[in-house]
Amino acid sequence: MALRSIAGGLRGGVAFLTRVPVGSNEADWDRFRSFPAAFSLVGYPIGAVAALPFLSGLSAPTVAFGYLLALVAVVGIPHFDGVADLGDAVAAHGAGDARAALKDTATGVGAIVAIAVVVGGLVLGALGLAGAPPRTAVGIVVAAEVGAKLGMASVACLASAAHEGLGSAFTERAEPVLLLGPALAALPAALLVGPVRAGIAAVAAGPLVAVGLIRWADGTLGGVNGDVFGATNELARVLGLHLGVIAWTLS
Repeated sequence: MALRSIAGGLRGGVAFLTRVPVGSNEADWDRFRSFPAAFSLVGYPIGAVAALPFLSGLSAPTVAFGYLLALVAVVGIPHFDGVADLGDAVAAHGAGDARAALKDTATGVGAIVAIAVVVGGLVLGALGLAGAPPRTAVGIVVAAEVGAKLGMASVACLASAAHEGLGSAFTERAEPVLLLGPALAALPAALLVGPVRAGIAAVAAGPLVAVGLIRWADGTLGGVNGDVFGATNELARVLGLHLGVIAWTLS
């Protein structure tokens, strides 16, 4: 892929995955959909910004709250919509009810519980990292973010869309062999954490969540949609943080 095309794909990725105003256009969006490695690459700057509170020397609760605020400031909350919709779908009975729950604009109990679990998981994971050495804390935060984006790339490359929409916009441009790109792009995040197994665990959470949600979506929804992409990102980040903390504390 030419450098100009790669740059356009990265701009499209930044525009889609963050709130940073990069002045992307339709051509950048098209390049991004054909360049799954952009998911993993954009995860690095997001993770770096989110990790800044861990270098502040402040109390653990303040660091954890700062981490959450940094994520909201850089990424926003669009992917929480996917978590909420899937929470309602999981709480529904049967595939037909699950599909109906996804289309329902009302917020159900399942959505509230799912959001609470994700936000609580992020804060608790950050609290667990607040006492770690700076290199370890920053490394795990970045690895979890890159892993979450690798999870989204995994959905794009491995899944089939349930219908035309945001999900199909990615799946129709990707195929399994293209997953090699985002996997290689995520490798430094996995290997530069001390201890290394903490970074590997944090990054691996993304594909693990992706495979699980793809299987659920195939059986329940007939394929993935935009909500599955968003939920993969949020759930993989939480799981990545906690797996990274576990691997660090057991080292």
